[in-house]
Amino acid sequence: MRKIIIDTDPGIDDAAALTIALNNLELKVEMLSTVAGNVNLDYTTENAKKILDFFEKDTPLAKGNSLPILREYEDASQFHGETGMNGFDFPESSRKLLPKHAAVEIKNRILAGEEKVTLVTIGPLTNVALLLSMYPEVKPKIEEIVIMGGSTIGGNTNTSAEFNIKVDPHAAQMVINSGLPITIFGLRVTTRALLTRTDIEKVKSLGRAGEMLYSLFTHYRGGDLDQAGLMMHDICTICYLLKPEIFKFQETQMEVAVEGPAAGTTVADLAGRYTAAKNVKLAVEIDQKQFRDWVLAEISQLK
Repeated sequence: MRKIIIDTDPGIDDAAALTIALNNLELKVEMLSTVAGNVNLDYTTENAKKILDFFEKDTPLAKGNSLPILREYEDASQFHGETGMNGFDFPESSRKLLPKHAAVEIKNRILAGEEKVTLVTIGPLTNVALLLSMYPEVKPKIEEIVIMGGSTIGGNTNTSAEFNIKVDPHAAQMVINSGLPITIFGLRVTTRALLTRTDIEKVKSLGRAGEMLYSLFTHYRGGDLDQAGLMMHDICTICYLLKPEIFKFQETQMEVAVEGPAAGTTVADLAGRYTAAKNVKLAVEIDQKQFRDWVLAEISQLK
């Protein structure tokens, strides 16, 4: 059982990734933390509470940063709806949060255990950058940081920048250059991690969890159901932990532009022209059929 901590900004595709991670017996989700991203921090935190309540999980939850480190905050409510998880009527949650900031709570959780922990980040990297800069003593106990973010094929916010990185590019640059093992799933792969209308209709028939996800998916504007399909960006990180053979990777040097109109752009030396040390393992290919089949199989096992 692999121990993971998920830093998230739910978000519809975040909710789908959390659904699989929380219910797969090969993963032990030690805690969740929330960050402002797809929608503001209050919404992302409430959404995380609702997912945990839906599956009756006692996973600890900590609230993190409401703003990027240096930049003004911008959300993605145009894709996820005002609350981030429009489409399903979740009951209000009375779940209690951990008392301290997410960076502190993640530090406490990592240092309290004997085994190494994998950090899975499916939102902006603000909380993780703060963790690593404030508490560098956690680094020896982090096995890997698995990131959904960045792009080497053009952006989804402007011509070059992917949303999670653009929200807080300074945090992303700090994490990517932390010296830790970094695996990144950018738009080169995640835009091809698709569920079609046929797939979504199958999800609807897969029990209570399938009905919930179907309701969210039909309100998600991350793609087009009647054309290529919906992009399941964040699920790629969880799929990698459980079925890494679905992807192909390339070790490369990556840097993040932090200022000006290119802020949030990730530049990778895929051609190997420079001598800088390789600092990331970048996903470059995905087996689309295997991915779809895996997602449907995971959801079909839920109650």
